[in-house]
Amino acid sequence: MPGTGFKEMLTVANAVIETVSVPDAMYLLEEDDVYFVDIRETVEREETGTIAGAIHAPRGFLEFIADPEGPMHLPEFASGKRLVLFCASGGRSTLAAKTLVDMGFADVAHLAGGFAAWTAANGPVERA
Repeated sequence: MPGTGFKEMLTVANAVIETVSVPDAMYLLEEDDVYFVDIRETVEREETGTIAGAIHAPRGFLEFIADPEGPMHLPEFASGKRLVLFCASGGRSTLAAKTLVDMGFADVAHLAGGFAAWTAANGPVERA
């Protein structure tokens, strides 16, 4: 296989991003200076709900949403607040957090185990 595979990409990403455990994330949910960012697809959110209060930035559009000059920019990304990304199980959010770090975002993390771990720990969920 030519190029870099996803396993190596995850290893590289994990070396430069912060991972937040579900118990620690539960405390962060109470903080005013943190945004949880659901990077799953719309259909996933509709089927399972999302972390209470999370903003939606699908992985396929993340760069366009995060960049203030992007056509889909969300102001939460320019707020300077901490961004905690999550997906279904943690792979996509690992790569997405690395992308934001590469874009110059300073305070970015991803949720270990993703939404599956969050719901298994009975974290608060709202319908999307």
